[in-house]
Amino acid sequence: MTTSNFSTATAGWIAIATGVSAILAVIFLILMYTVNQSFGRVNDVFNSVVGISSVVLAWMLYAEHHAKSPMMSQIALVLAVIGAIFTIIGSILIILGFTDFVLAGWYSGIGYALIGFWLAAFCYAALRGQALPHNLVIFGVVVGAFMAIGLLGIPGIFAGIDSMESMPWYLYVAFFGWLGTYILYPIWTIWLGRNLLLK
Repeated sequence: MTTSNFSTATAGWIAIATGVSAILAVIFLILMYTVNQSFGRVNDVFNSVVGISSVVLAWMLYAEHHAKSPMMSQIALVLAVIGAIFTIIGSILIILGFTDFVLAGWYSGIGYALIGFWLAAFCYAALRGQALPHNLVIFGVVVGAFMAIGLLGIPGIFAGIDSMESMPWYLYVAFFGWLGTYILYPIWTIWLGRNLLLK
């Protein structure tokens, strides 16, 4: 596999770190609800870490993506960068107390949705090569599509919805994007990382 001025092993470790960060975000979310609310802040930090490390991973894989799909690779990388910015905004909003977790969650969810678009585009392009296992890239397309559901949260931002009680039914669907981010995405990134480290 061709990586952008980085070793394949380095990209592998970044992929694994991204997956582990997502798993830690889930763990601290569970601790927030079961032990102490203060763990929520740690979850918010890891939400941003996942977004940032995803952009680093996207940059490291850019050369491989560009070789298969020059135009789409550029668009996908820009979407990943914008996505990371949205995850950071979401974390800042809740950590500094500007919003509650619902409105902040729309920002983060949209950020992950954009990262999901990058993932789907990268894996779709990878189908035309032999650099990665076929099952891995097919799964990546599915994961990316699942994460992209988070875009349904856009109306929640425009409407300023920051409470579960005032939320219209269709916005509940946007939360399924988090399942892609918190469950499927770490499986894909760790699987990718292991594959790259074994090359």
